Amino acid sequence: MLEPLHEKKLKFLEEKANEIRETLIETLLEAGSGHSAGPLGMADIFTAFYFHILNHNPKHPEWPERDRLVLSNGHICPIRYVTMAHAGYFPIQELKTLRKINSRLQGHPHRAALPGMETTSGPLGSGLSQAVGMALAGRMDKKKYRVYCLTSDGEHDAGNTWEAIMFAGKNKLSNLTVVVDRNNIQIDGFTEGIMPLEPLADKYRAFNWHVLEADGHNIEQFVDAVNEARAIYEKPTVIIAHTIPGKGVSFMENDFNWHGKPPNKEEAAKALAELRTLGGQIKSEHE
Repeated sequence: MLEPLHEKKLKFLEEKANEIRETLIETLLEAGSGHSAGPLGMADIFTAFYFHILNHNPKHPEWPERDRLVLSNGHICPIRYVTMAHAGYFPIQELKTLRKINSRLQGHPHRAALPGMETTSGPLGSGLSQAVGMALAGRMDKKKYRVYCLTSDGEHDAGNTWEAIMFAGKNKLSNLTVVVDRNNIQIDGFTEGIMPLEPLADKYRAFNWHVLEADGHNIEQFVDAVNEARAIYEKPTVIIAHTIPGKGVSFMENDFNWHGKPPNKEEAAKALAELRTLGGQIKSEHE
């Protein structure tokens, strides 16, 4: 089980998530390209992983016993880069190189370029198959590490995602936990208008998965879901995390047009002002 999430730690995580959102906006502005909505929506979950859930060591990113975190929807990697920098994997100053020539921080993660990155991504849907392979290898080698795979709801349009889901269910890979970013948008619009996914939970259950649902912005609730997943020994677990794309920035929230574009200077200033106000509210709530 994970260490108890006491009030002091919860306050730290909520404040850190908001700080990470601020750094994300600054990073996207500097890059002049990149995705905004998905990364903002996943800030709380990435913060929970890197600052509470994962068994990892930023100073020794290749530690053999580390938990594996696979990002299948690699286009939201700016939030992973920012969170990893805050966690100590590399200097925060390096975030200014996002998407620039010869940078380690490309528009999709490059495993060989950045220590602590488990996979190289690109085609959506392939990350879950990679995570399944890691989980199977860990079980064959009798390792205690866990494998977590973060996926988008939109990439469930890809057939290879369901091949991986079937394989993991058939092989009862209980050391695997998948998190679905259920933000209901993809690049061209809303998921249920483009290719309906519901009933998503029932589909996973049909393939022998333990299914949980959580508010992706309630860190305490999400950590509880991860704890439950760790207690399941007869099947893999999926956590359907309901999130708001663009979370924390009012003019980005629930707008699929922000799926793949960064803020300009004026938009970034407005976003940062909103996030700093939100940060003050988070502090006052815990006083």
